[in-house]
Amino acid sequence: MGVQGRTRGRRSRDGLLALVTAAFVVAGCTAAGPATAPPPAGALSQQVTGAATGEAAVPHLRALERIADDNGGNRAAGTPGYDATVDYVAGVLRAAGFDVTTPTYDAGDGRELRNVVARTRGGDPARIVLAGAHLDSVRAGPGINDDGSGIAGLLAAATALGPQPDVGATVSFGFWGSEEDDLQGSTGYVRSLSEEEREHHLLYLNADMLGSPNGGYFVQGGRGEDDEERGPSGSGVVASVLAEELAAAGAPQPETIGLYGDDDGPFAEVGIPVAGAVTGDEDTKSRSQAQLWGGEAGRAYDGCYHSACDRIGNVDTVKLDRYTRAIAATLARFADATQRPSG
Repeated sequence: MGVQGRTRGRRSRDGLLALVTAAFVVAGCTAAGPATAPPPAGALSQQVTGAATGEAAVPHLRALERIADDNGGNRAAGTPGYDATVDYVAGVLRAAGFDVTTPTYDAGDGRELRNVVARTRGGDPARIVLAGAHLDSVRAGPGINDDGSGIAGLLAAATALGPQPDVGATVSFGFWGSEEDDLQGSTGYVRSLSEEEREHHLLYLNADMLGSPNGGYFVQGGRGEDDEERGPSGSGVVASVLAEELAAAGAPQPETIGLYGDDDGPFAEVGIPVAGAVTGDEDTKSRSQAQLWGGEAGRAYDGCYHSACDRIGNVDTVKLDRYTRAIAATLARFADATQRPSG
């Protein structure tokens, strides 16, 4: 078994998620029509994997932990810790030279909170390759694995790619609020887009919990019993590239699984191809997974999930390094895409 459906108040399916254990190449199509071959690795993907490392991500984890410690022990949406997280992420990306905005979204009860959206300069604005992670923690803890690791990995990937890479598409990084409150931030972003702007998004790659200490190497997208689990056409192509790059970064046989209603959900609902990077949460590692990846069978992937102990010491920096490299390389490989992946 792999990652199961979560209980975060998300739009997850009832019951257990049907999972398929697979080698690192994702196969199969999600819809009829001609399939798109995965883009090959090139000089840019090799370049970014040398710079987008776990070592580059760890200082961001430290900063997020300080923010939580200075603000009541958490970074939950609507709290001072959340606002400080928004300001930190936006500041890092502005200092790196990205075009950064902090658009608001409806967080309920008359509240408007901020997302962070950064884009490279010079690429075609009608061809957007987007990766995202959620900004908020739960109130019970600082959320350094969930999802400080996703934030830190994407900041390292963005810095490695740079604000003006020599590519045809626009590469974008989205940091969403209120993921722990039914995906309000990512939902607000998608709802703010016109139909034409949605069509400009070629794909969405989600990063959530990249360093679970007893975790595995999971790739979401392109697998499952139905379209809700597999994702729109092209999702399997994106997932196959992420899995290939994970393997290249040293991850033994990543397991491809279905989508289960993370921040990828709002994008999938409007037909944008999606994939996800995750190392596991409160669910239990199987014996076969422990034999393949190490760790302890019969124990949670992350024993500090949604708890006060989700601090830097809870993050497996080897997994964080491999996922950070893989995400950066995946974005680099799609950065010259002229159309959505399909098949």
